[in-house]
Amino acid sequence: MKNFESINEILDFAINAEQEAVDFYNQLASNSKTADMKKVFVEFAQEEMGHKAKLIRIKNEGTYQLKKEEITDLKIADYLVNIKPTPNMIYHEALVLAMKKEKFAFKLYLELSNRAQNSQMKDLFLSLAQEESKHKLRFEIEYDEIVLREN
Repeated sequence: MKNFESINEILDFAINAEQEAVDFYNQLASNSKTADMKKVFVEFAQEEMGHKAKLIRIKNEGTYQLKKEEITDLKIADYLVNIKPTPNMIYHEALVLAMKKEKFAFKLYLELSNRAQNSQMKDLFLSLAQEESKHKLRFEIEYDEIVLREN
């Protein structure tokens, strides 16, 4: 795993990761067979664009505030099989895909925080991990409300 020399390198890495997520969700939207699925993926992409904008703002302003919060983990993603994106994907599969993607991003930032060379880098990675945890929770709640309660 890459070692970062500065906060700007961390931010560039995170900005790139958010752009990859935007591209990923936009690709899924363009391959969607239904208007509902397209809408879901476009919303996911827009949310990731918001994260990217936040990171760019942090980089340009040189400051950020770490608001530590306790994020509930429903652990739904832990018990679901991996889903491969397909053009015929249904809504609950899209939610599983999104949960898994956010879980991976959370684990990545948590690992990077453990490898951080100073407390400022560690705090930034923990802040990014916290954001990803919030996204995963959002998808888990949606999955719980839409999929699990229907069965």
